[in-house]
Amino acid sequence: MYPKEIIQHWVKIFNSGNAQALATLYHDGAINHQVNQEPTVGKIAIQEKFENEFKEAEMVCIVENIFEDGDWGILEWRDPLGLRGCGFFHILNDKIKLQRGYW
Repeated sequence: MYPKEIIQHWVKIFNSGNAQALATLYHDGAINHQVNQEPTVGKIAIQEKFENEFKEAEMVCIVENIFEDGDWGILEWRDPLGLRGCGFFHILNDKIKLQRGYW
């Protein structure tokens, strides 16, 4: 799969609020670094992070743009409340190895 396709799948699962399904898109040793927080390392920790976040707030990702360059995909997004951001996804062997987010 191309990075753009994986990100589209990521958005669909993210919007369903299914942390377990979302975690399947990551390598075992993946890193999710939202730059205003410490990096989350490992698929299990990433799943737990999403589980906690989905419990705290209803989150919706509305795609503005998705770009790709080689093994990288970039998601520009907004939410219904007007928050905007972008995420950088390094994809290796159809799994997310690194995700970095700015918002």
